[in-house]
Amino acid sequence: MTRTIYQVSEFTREVRDLLEGHFGTVWLTGEVSNLATPASGHIYFSLKDETAQIRCAMFRNRRSPYRETLENGTEVLLSGNVSIYEARGDFQLIVDYLEPAGEGELRRRFEELKRKLTSEGLFDPENRRPIPDRPVRIGVITSGHGAALQDVLTTLARRFALTEVLVLPVMVQGDRAASQIAGALSTVGRRQCDVVLLARGGGSLEDLWAFNEEIVVRAIRQCKIPVVTGVGHETDTTLADFAADLRCATPTAAAEAVTPDTEGLTNLIAGKIDQLGSALDHQLQASGQRLDSAMARLRHPRDRLAHQADKLVSLTERLRIGWRLRYQDKHGHLSRWSQQLQMRSPQTQVNEISARTEKARTRLVERLNQDLTQHHHRLTGAEGQLKALSPSATLDRGFAIVQLAGKDALVRSAKTLRPGDAIVTRFASGTANAEVTSTQSGED
Repeated sequence: MTRTIYQVSEFTREVRDLLEGHFGTVWLTGEVSNLATPASGHIYFSLKDETAQIRCAMFRNRRSPYRETLENGTEVLLSGNVSIYEARGDFQLIVDYLEPAGEGELRRRFEELKRKLTSEGLFDPENRRPIPDRPVRIGVITSGHGAALQDVLTTLARRFALTEVLVLPVMVQGDRAASQIAGALSTVGRRQCDVVLLARGGGSLEDLWAFNEEIVVRAIRQCKIPVVTGVGHETDTTLADFAADLRCATPTAAAEAVTPDTEGLTNLIAGKIDQLGSALDHQLQASGQRLDSAMARLRHPRDRLAHQADKLVSLTERLRIGWRLRYQDKHGHLSRWSQQLQMRSPQTQVNEISARTEKARTRLVERLNQDLTQHHHRLTGAEGQLKALSPSATLDRGFAIVQLAGKDALVRSAKTLRPGDAIVTRFASGTANAEVTSTQSGED
């Protein structure tokens, strides 16, 4: 059996590559022990439970809000990559992220639900609805007693006081918060609102957890009007923010996002007024120029009547001349048609047809006489030939025709006769009946 012999560095390198390629990023939870924080800024510790432990290293370029408060005995949730420290052959975990265990469980649930809803397309940017520029009625879903509601109402009144606000108070923290928020989202679509604000002040991940519930995310996507979120502070991001049509950092920013700026609208209206005034001035100038031009073309009715009378006389003369020319033209056409009609008179055509008919009759009679003469000659020749071939002519030369009595068959040979046969002999003139007494062959 062939043995494979490794150098120690080769073996540890292959084991490291095997571990890193197989596991990738892993999440672990446990208790911190053997904590060491050298001047290099790196953190080294062991993560243990009741029966095992693993060495961990978190390098200084990894940022975590909890690395400064880390102590031995702290329960943490962390993620990292499995590796081997080749210099000592130590199995260790290179930590990328670390947080306290209680909040870490929420973070894990947050990531799992985020992946699930992302795969279903609930966070697809293409599904986001446009936010109206100047909403007539805005729905606000938030706590009825929190500072977020006052911030929203103050901002809406300051920026666009014409907007009507419909407040739907709900719990924003606790076990019943998610169901109340989802119910308010399904209700606001039937209250003739143009857009809805979902708002809450800042807090921890646990405080904001109602906005990470699946029921709230689905209610946002099923809402019939656009949804704008302003939950927490700038650094807080919930699943509701991913599902919303617009995510704002704070409740105040959300209120500003759905309302036009009054000062901007005032400037816009002033600009439109200036444009309208300029357009009216231009229209008045153009109308004045058209009026001046029309006045220049305006004439006294007497002059217009005289002009129309002259025009009428001119038209009358043109009409008279036109009718005369038209009469002459029609008369010429009538004369030509009369000549053509006389040339094509029925009597003329009858005479021509009669002459052609007489000529045809004469030719037909001549042709018939010729055909009769030819047929008579052929008939006479045929008659002569028929007479030459006729049996009667043969009988005239002294021959006779012999037949058996009572039969039409001719007797052509004496061999066909028997003594006692009755025969009929036909001559050129008359017939004779006889009885055969004897026969002789031709050779005899």
